[in-house]
Amino acid sequence: MSLAAALLALFSPLLLALLLAMAADMACSRRDRGGFLYREPRISRGRPFGLLKFRTLRRAALEQMRLEGGHARLYEPDSNNLTWAGRRLLKPWYLDELPQLLNVLRGDLSLVGPRPWPPDMVRRQVAEGRDYRNRVPAGLTGPAQVTKGAGIPYEDLDSAYVEASGTLSGWALVRYDLQILRQTVLVVARGEGLNY
Repeated sequence: MSLAAALLALFSPLLLALLLAMAADMACSRRDRGGFLYREPRISRGRPFGLLKFRTLRRAALEQMRLEGGHARLYEPDSNNLTWAGRRLLKPWYLDELPQLLNVLRGDLSLVGPRPWPPDMVRRQVAEGRDYRNRVPAGLTGPAQVTKGAGIPYEDLDSAYVEASGTLSGWALVRYDLQILRQTVLVVARGEGLNY
């Protein structure tokens, strides 16, 4: 948690700049107006919580998502659903995820672990016999995010992380998590998020 607080302090100038860019976008485009943040229901350690994100979806797409009970990932690949700030700043560098540092401070997430999935996806996964999302805290980042899948199903990467976290000793796990955090910084720096 103290690392999350330090990261929030370190990124505070960037957060302010993003808020200003989002405000300018909303002032210029009626379709892009709305809140700065939104919450999506997700599961961590078997419990639901509200995953915080900077809003990347236009108001109409966000309302449609809520009506259909979906989640943003289904709407984000269509650039017409995204605000200017979402399309040009937030999604390419995963900056929409920065508010999740607050989820880490609240204890909803850890810094590293399997990404939190929506409740319906977790229910399907549990029905298929994979219940690790109900046993471990979800993470802000993890092996699935830094490898971009690398041809390996995300569930397999997440399962391998959960197994490693149960078998590695304290310092070995810390080194493993730090390696994933370092890889995350490289993925973000290369702008490997959604690009349009």
